[in-house]
Amino acid sequence: MTNSRLPALLHPFARPAADRDEFVDIVSGSGAEVVDAQGRRYVDALGSLWYSTVGHGRAEIADAIAAQLETLDAFHLFDRFTNPPADALAERLAAIAPMPDARVFLTSGGSESVETAVKLARIAQVQAGHPERTVVVSREPSYHGVTFAAMTLTGLAGNREGFGPLVPDVARVPYDSVEALDELDAVKEGRVAAVIAEPVVGAGGVYPPPEGYFAALRERCDRWGAYLICDEVICGFGRLGEWWGSTHYGVQPDLVTFAKGVTSGYQPLGGVLVGSAVRGPLEADSSFVFRHGYTYSGHPVAAAAALANLDVIEREGLIERAGAIGEVLGKGLGSLVDGTRVREVRGTMGVWALGLSEDVPAPALRDTMLEYGVIARPIGATAIAYCPPLVVTDEQLEQCVEGTREALSALEKARS
Repeated sequence: MTNSRLPALLHPFARPAADRDEFVDIVSGSGAEVVDAQGRRYVDALGSLWYSTVGHGRAEIADAIAAQLETLDAFHLFDRFTNPPADALAERLAAIAPMPDARVFLTSGGSESVETAVKLARIAQVQAGHPERTVVVSREPSYHGVTFAAMTLTGLAGNREGFGPLVPDVARVPYDSVEALDELDAVKEGRVAAVIAEPVVGAGGVYPPPEGYFAALRERCDRWGAYLICDEVICGFGRLGEWWGSTHYGVQPDLVTFAKGVTSGYQPLGGVLVGSAVRGPLEADSSFVFRHGYTYSGHPVAAAAALANLDVIEREGLIERAGAIGEVLGKGLGSLVDGTRVREVRGTMGVWALGLSEDVPAPALRDTMLEYGVIARPIGATAIAYCPPLVVTDEQLEQCVEGTREALSALEKARS
């Protein structure tokens, strides 16, 4: 007999055996705050799941969604069909892409975008006359999604455990070592199709790259004939003070995966920016068909939401806000480093994390922070991450810091 206290909803990244009363009901939101069913307000310190760039409760985005639903609710992009919002969004994204002459393949989210980028890289190598180049290199730690190729690429061992055989021809190296790439057998044998890297490792723990890392990565990809995939699902759309994290680090990728901030979560949407190095082989044979796509690729309502979201980012100058967030949040979190409870602070611009001691379990800290009106996200057992909406105020950032400080003290008192 099943447990009647269990919710009908099976939650992602949660214990299936968790009782219904363990969950926090979020019922509304405005700006950088959300409200639960008991009326308690919280600073949304992680932008929900790294995606709430323009904040909650944006009437202009809701209006754009409603207007599109009344005009055309949905129609697919397969084969000969298209729709005006999808075309307009592709033009808009191509214009701000971190590489020239980009085209755009649309998906429903980040994992689908990574799957698409891997397939594009491999098929472009085939079309270019290099079918032997099948290996995709990723890094540890890293996070690229939960579908099978994305999960295989993800540099978090716990996320891969128990799911059986993974996608072949994937290699992983430390996130901060380009020299480790040189030692891979696939590199020595000329079998690398692509290297995938987040500008800042996000859900893998928030790790900015060493100085010069991406320039070295670009040089090696050029030398090997491999494509450089920048996974910008978290870093894109202003999170690092530029439209793209790759621009922040001065690198021109061949493929860019995106999602999250493209709609600020108002609709599920993602995609891949496809640069000329990949376009060339795919477009050279006019009879070639790219046999890949999703039912909701280019969904007109999602595209309309994205266009309205981009309008807000531009109109309000939110990209410039990332640096100011870094000044307040980075400095404030740095003040919590004491060498005992908090070992380090790491991050840049609008993405940060605290590295905790083993005596301060990150899930327990997250739960205690709720009592002080702050929602952050534990990453594993020893890190807590922050990635607030770009509309967050300095006062709310200070609440994030003080809420963390109070929660740390409360946990310490509970242990003594």
